[in-house]
Amino acid sequence: MTANSFSWPVRVYYEDTDAGGVVFYANYLKFFERARTEWLRTIGLESSVLLDRYGALFVIKATNVEYHASARLDDELHVTAAVEKVGRASLVFYQEVYCGERLLTSARLTACWVDKAAWRPVPIPDEMVALLRGVEAN
Repeated sequence: MTANSFSWPVRVYYEDTDAGGVVFYANYLKFFERARTEWLRTIGLESSVLLDRYGALFVIKATNVEYHASARLDDELHVTAAVEKVGRASLVFYQEVYCGERLLTSARLTACWVDKAAWRPVPIPDEMVALLRGVEAN
């Protein structure tokens, strides 16, 4: 976990698990999404506000996920989110999922800032870049 990372609690529910009783691998992406969304909300970048103000939103372009251990039903997890890099029209997030001190999953996700009408990448507004650079991991 980096010094500038945010952590969000997640409980594993039955719906998150597969037939083997462990969290289904794709559900970690949902956990990552929740943590990123809540972290952005805490720094004043709520998705609905961004869409209204700028007519744009962040969409995930790429994911690179590594699975280290499994979570199980009723586990209490904490999911981190940190900005690793701020680009002209994209962000790279580094995220991890822990159960206690045990690292379960780590990922790098690239989010592009996309104009809603044209569905094309556009530059991230300067005031957002300044805010994001202020929390960027060193």
